[in-house]
Amino acid sequence: MSARVPTRADGAARPARTDPPSPGSRPPFRSRFRFRIAGADLSASVTVFLIALPLSLGIALATGAPLQGGLVAAAVGGLVVGRLGGAPLQVSGPAAGLTVVTADLIQLYGWRTTCAITVCAGLAQLGLSALRVARSALAVSPAIVHGMLAGIGVTIALSQLHIVLGGSPQSSAVANVKGLPAQLANLHPGAVSVSAFTIVVLLAWPRIPGRGGRFVRKVPATLAAVALATSVAAVLGVGLPRVDLPSWSNHALPELPQGPVLGLIAAVLTVTLVGSVESLLSAVAVDKLVSMRKEPAVRIPRARLDRELFGQGSGNILSGALGGLPITGVAVRSSANVAAGAVSRNSTMLHGLWVAVAALLLVPVLDLIPLAALAALVMVVGIQMVNLVHLRSVKRNREMLVYAVTLAGVVFTGVLEGVAIGIAVAVAVAMHRLTRTRITVAERNGVHRIRVRGQLTFLAVPRLSRILQEVPHRADSVVELDGSFMDHAAYEALHDWQTSHLAQGGTAEFTGRAGGRIAEPTTELQSCCRPWTPWRNHHCGEHPAAEPAVAEVSGASPSGAVAFDPVSFGTASSGTDLSGTDLSGTASSGTGPSDTAPSSTDPSDTITPGPATAPGPDPAPSPTAPSAPPRNSTSDLGTSAAPRVTQPHLDGRRRPVGGGASSRQLASGISSFQRNTAPHVRDELARLAREGQRPSQLFLTCADSRLVTSMITSSGPGDLFTVRNVGNLVPLPGADGAHGTDDSVAAAIEYAVDVLRVQSITVCGHSGCGAMQALLNTPDVNGEPRTPLRRWLRHGQPSLDRMKSKHHSWARISGRLPADAIEQLCLTNVVQQLAHLRAHDAVARGLAEGRLELHGMYFHVGEAQAYLLADGSTTGSSGGGSEEVFNRVSPTALEESRA
Repeated sequence: MSARVPTRADGAARPARTDPPSPGSRPPFRSRFRFRIAGADLSASVTVFLIALPLSLGIALATGAPLQGGLVAAAVGGLVVGRLGGAPLQVSGPAAGLTVVTADLIQLYGWRTTCAITVCAGLAQLGLSALRVARSALAVSPAIVHGMLAGIGVTIALSQLHIVLGGSPQSSAVANVKGLPAQLANLHPGAVSVSAFTIVVLLAWPRIPGRGGRFVRKVPATLAAVALATSVAAVLGVGLPRVDLPSWSNHALPELPQGPVLGLIAAVLTVTLVGSVESLLSAVAVDKLVSMRKEPAVRIPRARLDRELFGQGSGNILSGALGGLPITGVAVRSSANVAAGAVSRNSTMLHGLWVAVAALLLVPVLDLIPLAALAALVMVVGIQMVNLVHLRSVKRNREMLVYAVTLAGVVFTGVLEGVAIGIAVAVAVAMHRLTRTRITVAERNGVHRIRVRGQLTFLAVPRLSRILQEVPHRADSVVELDGSFMDHAAYEALHDWQTSHLAQGGTAEFTGRAGGRIAEPTTELQSCCRPWTPWRNHHCGEHPAAEPAVAEVSGASPSGAVAFDPVSFGTASSGTDLSGTDLSGTASSGTGPSDTAPSSTDPSDTITPGPATAPGPDPAPSPTAPSAPPRNSTSDLGTSAAPRVTQPHLDGRRRPVGGGASSRQLASGISSFQRNTAPHVRDELARLAREGQRPSQLFLTCADSRLVTSMITSSGPGDLFTVRNVGNLVPLPGADGAHGTDDSVAAAIEYAVDVLRVQSITVCGHSGCGAMQALLNTPDVNGEPRTPLRRWLRHGQPSLDRMKSKHHSWARISGRLPADAIEQLCLTNVVQQLAHLRAHDAVARGLAEGRLELHGMYFHVGEAQAYLLADGSTTGSSGGGSEEVFNRVSPTALEESRA
């Protein structure tokens, strides 16, 4: 719900109402060109820089590239990709995922040709971005992606282990494994000591306890490990190879590619594939991290994947042209950026700026870092790429074979070849699962149980038919379906067997994996229409001319067996979920509400108070207006679709309940509830019956039939204490009603606050409110007879006066002015009724004790969009206060509506 409506001092000043700016007006010159950096972005950029600097050097060392290449890639990734990319908080730069690929390219073609390959890969990424295929790249099986990253991690760890031990890495993972015995026999004590010290600090740094630990942990573990290892090596005078950054004047730039054309094309495709997939997966992961972050409460746009691919391509073109490593989105740095509280892409760009400054000004300091410390850092990163969380997820989804084969393929053959092998194995596994079906039969207590495991396709129909025919006539049988797909051939086989078996006096029940009955004999009405589908839109319930028999409505076949309708499993084209849940009402999409909502000025929604008119003949139809079919005619699908519901009479026969269409619709809806919903809510309702109601909210809204409170609040039984009336009005205490004081709403408020002890009260208005239209458009003429409706609408007069007053600014929706006067009055009415609530003694006591909150809400029916009264908005006192603004509720987060 919305934030608590604060108390306002009666004498507070209120901003005067201002007219909206004209469409052609421009903001002042100074505000258009002002560039501001949030403090959170500045601090986050420093954190990311301290992580990126040692990692960039370590990855460059692991690939065999010039160390400046890692710094160039980090700077370009921050400045260029940070500015052009589609994921604002993602940090790009040299990544471990491309280390193996880049090392192979440098060994085959040399560094300068590798830079040219990086440029070509960037051009390929620009082409993919133009084709808008970024989302398709995520269609690769997660087992293949995780297996590829794990294989790259194993290869990195094996190569860096040689440097940690004081030697040099070999050309491949297999060669590194073969060379380990000789390397272990010729250890370098200084390199091993510094590497071990680096690893210990790297792993222990985040776990330092106490207050001092909280302060120390603000320094990234990677920087702390490398800095302390460098300091120890310098103090103890350990003789080790160190970073050697040559002069930038000698920095190598790309040259025209030289080598076999097919090999160069394969190299470009490999860099493009691995870099793009890793970047897009990292962008999606960053979105998840941002959505789970509670502070700072700033709305971050979701990643635009095609734009992110464009930014990555632009960065690779520039990085390769300047002699840098290939660039990709880096999960470690991106997660650190999110955790550090970054609020915009400025943090990513600033981190790139700090890297560039360090590369130019801190060369003497960087030259002190031992290569063994960087190798230990990269080795730990490689080991962490074999993620145990991913491993458990793959095992849980029975994809371990694909994961293991992809990992082994990357380690032993290369990244591109390993991914291709993984895709082939994934396809083979999917085909095996699709075609492999286990069908068994067993008899227990006279009941024949047929179990079907796997997908039910035409390939399994011969075995299925053979086993079904073995079930004796007149026998009770249960078919347990454990799968997620059934094609048309299997559907026909089950349907034909069911019909034959029931005709011979047997019974057939179909259950899912958990033993729950999958389907009862249903009509299409109950199997395709959703709970929120209005009766008039139940188009899926059309039946043949012959009305269904009583047995069909009650759910029993003539023989007493439980019938099975395979239609409820789905169609041959779409497949079906056979997981064991009751699919009635969810097997197909059904027809939802009308696509177009009436406008706020639709005359059919307007309440026109006035004296009742005497009945008389219907007016003659207009010769130009088309005549609408009557509500109970066969052209009304919602009416003709309703099945006949019967009840017993004294003569023993069953006759329809009621004769009108509306009664049939209501009875059908109640029957659908008893059949589909009651079994799921019976336990919860029984608990509420035992314990009594304990709602947390008093929800006061309009009686308009389009407002379904449980639907728009996603609430269930016992959540809301709901009060509905025409216009969601709260009469002031002591206000006159039809025959004196009107206490119906006041009684509900007192009961909810003092007896039920609700924690908040919400007043919810809506668009196109007929009461507000009547209040706005119907003058109050003295002497005109006052109907009950007219007397009731007098409680809304303060809202109309408030809207017309010059002492109050207009209530509005954030980002726009109200669409018309009716919407303006609907919004103002919510604010005014909140003020009326405060005048009630029970509410005043609850607010004074701090146990009660007031909320304002506005629901736009045509948009299906809720708006909440923002924090700091007024509750409607006569004095001043802040502006009344209703903020849009986001589908992903509520915090932004409270800003």
